[in-house]
Amino acid sequence: MEWPNDIKGARRIQEILRWKAEIIPLKKAPNKIAGVDAAFFQDKVIGVACLYTYPDITFIEEADSVTNVLFPYIPGFLSFREGPVIIKAINSLKNKPDVILFDGQGIAHPKALGIATHIGVLLGIPTIGCAKSRLIGEYEETGSQKGNWSFLRYKEKIVGAVLRTKDYVNPLFISPGHKIDLKHSIDIVLSCTRKYRIPEPLRKADFISKKIKRTLSAG
Repeated sequence: MEWPNDIKGARRIQEILRWKAEIIPLKKAPNKIAGVDAAFFQDKVIGVACLYTYPDITFIEEADSVTNVLFPYIPGFLSFREGPVIIKAINSLKNKPDVILFDGQGIAHPKALGIATHIGVLLGIPTIGCAKSRLIGEYEETGSQKGNWSFLRYKEKIVGAVLRTKDYVNPLFISPGHKIDLKHSIDIVLSCTRKYRIPEPLRKADFISKKIKRTLSAG
């Protein structure tokens, strides 16, 4: 797919891809799960993919890519800014992930096409949005214990869940991306979460992207 560099082209692609997303039960239990992250430095964007075994969450490998930023910052169009470099990082892994976690939204997006859904459709891989903040929707406050959750609703539809991944800390906003449903999304995120609020594959990807950014900053 060619990546547009203007808002008109991006809107057209969103309208095409949103209808290709499949929110369905996961067809088989995953053996390998990846977390991906992006960071920015000047006119560069850094993409990182970290692969783990599942369900024991043992690190396997990492891959990264650095490219020029090709799309401006526009709320609701994160996929076009980060997507190309993240796909390059995923494709650089020696092993193919069965599921990918994104620091962003799945279908909990104004066009039902957050970065997890967008990239999931393009790659044909099950994906989960695991965001630190809400983009759309309303919800009832969930319990304070790990594993407590409540539905996230938007325009009378369930688009995700507000999930407590650690006792007494702010919840995460989970939404299925592609080829997975909400139940399996919640189960996988909880299985990938250990001592911290953020699932381990995403924590590792975030750490590496920031490390690469520091290296670039140091020249």
